[in-house]
Amino acid sequence: MATASPQQLLDDVINTGQQQEQQQQQELLSSLETVVLTIFLSIIIIMTVFGNLLVMVALCRDRHLRKKKTNYFIVSLAFADLLVALVVMPFAAIELTTGEWRYGEIFCLVRTSLDVLLTTASILHLCCIALDRFVYYAICCQPLVYRHKMTPVRVAVMLSGCWLIPTFISFLPIMQSWNAIGIEDIIEERRALIGGSNDTSCVFLVNRPYALICSAVAFYVPLALMVLAYQRIYVTAMTHVRQIETLQRAGSAPVTGTAPVITVRSSTSSDPSEHYRLRTTTGSSSPEQAPVANSRMRVETKAAKTLAVIMGCFCLCWAPFFITNVVDPFIHYSVPWQLWTAWLWLGYINSGLNPFLYAFLNRAFRRAFLVILCCGDARYTRQGSYSYGHNHRACSAASVNGTSMALRLSFLPNRSYSDNGRTILANEQESQDSLGQL
Repeated sequence: MATASPQQLLDDVINTGQQQEQQQQQELLSSLETVVLTIFLSIIIIMTVFGNLLVMVALCRDRHLRKKKTNYFIVSLAFADLLVALVVMPFAAIELTTGEWRYGEIFCLVRTSLDVLLTTASILHLCCIALDRFVYYAICCQPLVYRHKMTPVRVAVMLSGCWLIPTFISFLPIMQSWNAIGIEDIIEERRALIGGSNDTSCVFLVNRPYALICSAVAFYVPLALMVLAYQRIYVTAMTHVRQIETLQRAGSAPVTGTAPVITVRSSTSSDPSEHYRLRTTTGSSSPEQAPVANSRMRVETKAAKTLAVIMGCFCLCWAPFFITNVVDPFIHYSVPWQLWTAWLWLGYINSGLNPFLYAFLNRAFRRAFLVILCCGDARYTRQGSYSYGHNHRACSAASVNGTSMALRLSFLPNRSYSDNGRTILANEQESQDSLGQL
């Protein structure tokens, strides 16, 4: 019987020690990665809960926010995103950090159904907000007409649709296992591959019909409607900017004697993109040089940029997941689970971004947030009242080269005043707030 030489024994001891050291380093690295991942996911969940809860509390406490129909879409969106953070994200985070599912097969189906239901409801709310802004900004153009078209009943129907439509692609097909028809063997192979049974693994795969229908209802159709609505709003906003520039150039021209009335188009025109009318009359010179036009152009430009941010964030967060969801069944489910997980959490992050995109950018909501976070400090209430009066006065009239000029925005109710023979068209504060809700 051959005996190992001392050199071989020494090599074996060294190799064993190196292997143990490498194993310890891998375990330490794995533990460190788990800790970092847990902290990162916890921050996402906490920020999502905080932002959406703040939006809901603000609407409940501020009666001025409850007067606008658009805000009901925003608070319903916040409720859907809050449920995503409280019901869906924690279980997904536990499964991701521990590497196993501990809650049984039935709750796996329930959790998956809630995931599809709530994320789809969130996306449909974004679509309804876009359609609501489209009706207000690019079609009605006047609050009275908007109130006639967007009645409380229609708002209730739209909100009900946001919650009922997702049930037909979530609980109904998933609890009946319609998504697994024809791919049962693939699901069992996937469970065996990850080394788990039905109770210790939560595998969710979808067949081709379900992938196409679900993706169309939850993403592609709302995306198409949002693109069409925001594209029309963007075109209208840019038209406003160009018309304001035209009015500024006309107002800066030398004027002698009594200036005639210069009409761009009446606000009652059948074309909703033609909104401005310039009236010039003889008047005294003023140090203010068209503050209405300059301020309005800045608002219109900011609104257009806000639309780009909203659509960019929405597409960035959800497009990768739904593109993968459609492609995966046609490539034999070969997409790595790591990629699936990354795209899914990128979509979850959208629920945390929505409060910042749709509420925090709105002046009225920001004022309500300050009152809540500062424990009802009266300074912010006074600041809000002052800003309203200041903006209202700033929008009342403008004087260019001794000529009184007023911009009439057709989507606002106008009130006429008489001041020493000069006609002033005063616009409502809703001008600024409506653009802030884009």
